[in-house]
Amino acid sequence: MYEAVFFDLDDTLYPYAPCNEAGKRAAFQRARELGYEFDRAAFDERYREGRRETKRELVGTASSHERFLYFKRALERETGRSQSTDALALGEAYWNGFLDALDPFDDLVPTLSGLRADGLAVAVVTNLTTRIQLRKLAELEIAETVDLLLTSQETGREKPASVMFTLPLARLDCRPGEVLMVGDNPETDVAGGNAVGLDTALFDHDGDEDEATRSDSQRPDYHLDSLADVREVVA
Repeated sequence: MYEAVFFDLDDTLYPYAPCNEAGKRAAFQRARELGYEFDRAAFDERYREGRRETKRELVGTASSHERFLYFKRALERETGRSQSTDALALGEAYWNGFLDALDPFDDLVPTLSGLRADGLAVAVVTNLTTRIQLRKLAELEIAETVDLLLTSQETGREKPASVMFTLPLARLDCRPGEVLMVGDNPETDVAGGNAVGLDTALFDHDGDEDEATRSDSQRPDYHLDSLADVREVVA
């Protein structure tokens, strides 16, 4: 029945929150080393300000997730002038701390390897910029089991935009009914996949999704408690 499985990346192949916290902690420590005197609470507020401003102006684009922009704007607000060298240092510290904390979900590697052994193609379909998503695949040690990575930077649109699903369909020469989309987000992964005719599976690793609050377009065909359940769905 299925020829391919499309996976979201962040919070689907690994838990995002611990990595994000590790990244912000590393950036804060770097800021202190550079002589900035704010405490962690003040640092977090500047970060949130830079993030809000960036997302407001760049909504719907991969650049809306760019941490270097968050830090660039945060430091400009803090000092009233450009701090390009320091913004670069904080961005690098954030991603190094993030990647150091990156651990896959326990069943990720055997699941992807098993799908490939079963003759299915594996694609990662993700919002965010390409370079950091490539680094994540390398750090997770799954690059060799992924047939296609597609980021929203490549398409100029973010999930749930249809191009994020139709383009990998075309590249893998699959019809919508031959693909299962797996992700953690009902609005982007499930609704986007449903809209182009993919079967969809919601991976709720925290067990905190409230189905009653979702629209019909956000209702998946399958619910997964673990990534290993994917192989049962496609069998």
